[in-house]
Amino acid sequence: MTAQVLMYTTAVCPYCIRAKQLLSARGVTQIEEVRVDLDPDRRDEMMQKTQRRTVPQIFIGDTHVGGCDDLYALDKAGGLQPLLDGAA
Repeated sequence: MTAQVLMYTTAVCPYCIRAKQLLSARGVTQIEEVRVDLDPDRRDEMMQKTQRRTVPQIFIGDTHVGGCDDLYALDKAGGLQPLLDGAA
């Protein structure tokens, strides 16, 4: 079973697209996407939870992965798949 993935995004964000592509390649079929450009309150929520202003901000289960570069670094280090599988 794949862990729940939550991603804060905006409409025009190449890093969001890259992150979604990597997650899809790793078997993620559903991402809860929160469009912070459409809902300023959700942007405030994102900044409160992550202490970051940029998108994407990615959560896998309860773990804040960070942004796109963080996601790719986690994958390269071999930590993404166990997190997605709920083992980490």
